[in-house]
Amino acid sequence: MKIAVAADHAGFPLKDKVLDVVRACGHEPIDLGTWSTDPVDYPDLAEAVGSAIQAGAAERGVLLCGSGVGASVAATKLRGIRAAVCHDTYSAHQGVEHDDLNVLALGARIVGSELLVELITAFLGARFTNEPRHVRRLAKVAAFER
Repeated sequence: MKIAVAADHAGFPLKDKVLDVVRACGHEPIDLGTWSTDPVDYPDLAEAVGSAIQAGAAERGVLLCGSGVGASVAATKLRGIRAAVCHDTYSAHQGVEHDDLNVLALGARIVGSELLVELITAFLGARFTNEPRHVRRLAKVAAFER
C-alpha cells in the first residue's frame, strides 16, 4: 500500500521514524511534510494526507501533531476520511477492522518511538472485516457527509 505521511512542527521529530516503520511493514510512504520544526498549521498537513487518499494516490495515512487531536479533527472534515487518534494498539487495529479507519493520528508529545512502531504496525496490518453490521454503520456515517 501507499501510505501518506505528514506531521506538523510538533510531530516532525518522529516523522522519519514513521517513514521507516511504514517501509519496514512493506509499504511505500509518501512524505507530505513538514520538513523542519518551523511552525506550520496542522490543518494544512491533514488536508494533504486526506487529499492524497481522496485522489487515490494513497490508500491510508498517518498524521502527527502534538496530541494527535487537532490533526484527527481536521482530517475527519474531508469527505471519505475516517481518522482517529489511537494511542493503544487495540484501537489502532480495531478502528480499521470495524470502522474502516484510513488515517491514524498520533500525538508526538504522547507516544514514544517504541509505541509508535506498535501502533503503526497494528494499523497497517489490519483489514476491514466487511461484516454487515460494520458496513451498515459506515453507510450511516457516509450519509452524514452527504
